[in-house]
Parts: sequence; structure tokens; C-alpha cells
Amino acid sequence: MGPRMTVILATRPNAYSGSPIDRASHRRDDQAWIEAALANPEALWVPVWRARNLLSGVAEDRPEAVFLTGPVAESLRGAGGPWAFLGLLGEAPVFAVDLSAAEDPLPLLRDASGFTFTDLRAVRGKLAAEDAPVLAHARALMHWRTKAGFCGVCGSACEPRSAGNVLLCTNPECGTQHFPRTDPAVIMLVHRGDRALLGHSARFPLANMYSTLAGFVEPGETLEEAVAREVFEESGIRVGRVRYHSSQPWPFPASIMLGFYAEALTEEIVIDRDELADAKWFSRADILNREALGFVVPPPDSIARRLIEDWMAAGM
Repeated sequence: MGPRMTVILATRPNAYSGSPIDRASHRRDDQAWIEAALANPEALWVPVWRARNLLSGVAEDRPEAVFLTGPVAESLRGAGGPWAFLGLLGEAPVFAVDLSAAEDPLPLLRDASGFTFTDLRAVRGKLAAEDAPVLAHARALMHWRTKAGFCGVCGSACEPRSAGNVLLCTNPECGTQHFPRTDPAVIMLVHRGDRALLGHSARFPLANMYSTLAGFVEPGETLEEAVAREVFEESGIRVGRVRYHSSQPWPFPASIMLGFYAEALTEEIVIDRDELADAKWFSRADILNREALGFVVPPPDSIARRLIEDWMAAGM
């Protein structure tokens, strides 16, 4: 038998996880219940405009989610954009609505003082933990609704069903049901001894950021196989044991990040320049002294950061 690998558990929930919403999927096809929920003055509406969420306090660096109710919410639904039932927050029904057809959505809100539509990634780590997953849910579902208006089988128009959570092809000879798409992606910290493999992509927002490797799962592939393939394709490193850490919804636009640790069997790095600009082995001391060494790691709300921090703390 080979050496026993320490299993590293997630030390805390990932951002965009732990939603307080009960999705109440059994209510989606209850038309009478949905109509009553739509008319409920206590219903909460989560507006989305061109993949951005409605926030207050952004200019003051104190962003907060904005949920709308009452007559303002009714006017949003009347704007004619896609909407969908997200679930229940306590007793209150929660809906998402997309306002992307409006060049300027703020007038639809009547009193929009202090409000702005903002990309969630611009306020990462600053939103209340219970609000971020609700906004992410709305963003992901509205992205799908605005991109999937036509049947991928026959090309006919689709109509919403199940309170906006299913799209049905209107062609009676087709009638295909389409469901929201979530693309699984593996993200992994490759380690060997006291060193971890981190890479830099030209797509990163910071020129000196190094992060864990990641890639999408391909058809007919297990998650462990995807980890091994992506690591080898990007860095030339062969890995052996793969262990699960945690997952994170990543609605940018529609992924679920599946986090792993992978034990490296080799050390020589051969970079795929189409994927990475650089990749290096970093010791724990290097990562602790990253400011002095001139590099940064991913932001605190990312699963990549959690993988790095939990590996650092485990000392395996």
C-alpha cells in the first residue's frame, strides 16, 4: 500500500452556497398557487438586468441586496421580461425577473435612489452570506431564460412552464422540455510534499495572480478522470489520488465548481500555452510570503482560495 493521504475537509461554507430559500419545487406546477403568490403583496422580487443584480450601497463600499415588493414589483412583472419562481423565504414567495430589454431599468423601479445594477463579482465577499446565494440563483436562472428561447432540437420557439423553471417547445411534433443548464467544472489543488502547483492564466483579472487549475468535465468522464486529464493537459503533471473537498455554485454564467485535492506523481511542468501563461510549484512558506514575492492568490469568496487555505492549514 502507498502512503495514506490526509483528507482535508472544508472549514467553512463557500460563497454563494447555503441559500436560505426553500425551492418548493412541488409548487411550480400548481398554477393556482403560483397566481396567488404573484399577487401576494409580501412576495419578494429579485431583478436582474443584463446579468447584473440590483444592489444598494455600492458607491459606499457597503453593498446590500435589494429585494422589491408591492406595486414596484408588479410594475417589473408588467415590463414583460422573463420571470421565474425561486422558492420561499420563510412564508414569502420569491421571484426573479429579467429587465434586460430596457436600456435603462432604473426608471422601472420608481424610486431608485442609491440603487445600481452591479456584477456580483465586483462586490465579492462583501454581501451578506444569506443574500449572495439568492442573487446568484436569480442571475443564473435569468441567464438561462434569456439564452434559451428556442428549441435546440427543432428550432421552434419555447414557452415557460413550471413557473419559469422549464421551457417547452411549442412545436407539437417536437414538444421537448428544456431544463436549466449547469456546467460541471473541476477545480483542484495539486500538491506534492510541502508544495502546491499554481498557475497563471492570461484571462485572470490580475497579472500577478496564481490559482489552482480548473477545467470542464467532458461527456463520459468521471470527476476524478476530469481532474487527472485537466492537470496533465495544462501542466504536464501526472496525478494519482484525488480527494473531494467541496463545491461552489458559480453563476458566471452557469457552472458548478467541484473542488478537489490531487496528489502529484511527477514534478516536471510542461505548460499548455493555450491554457496557462505560467505554472509553478509554491511551498507553504512561499504562499505565506506572497506579498514579498510579488504574487497574489484568488479572492476570499472563491473555492480556489478555500482549497489553498485549507491545504495550508492541514500541513499535510
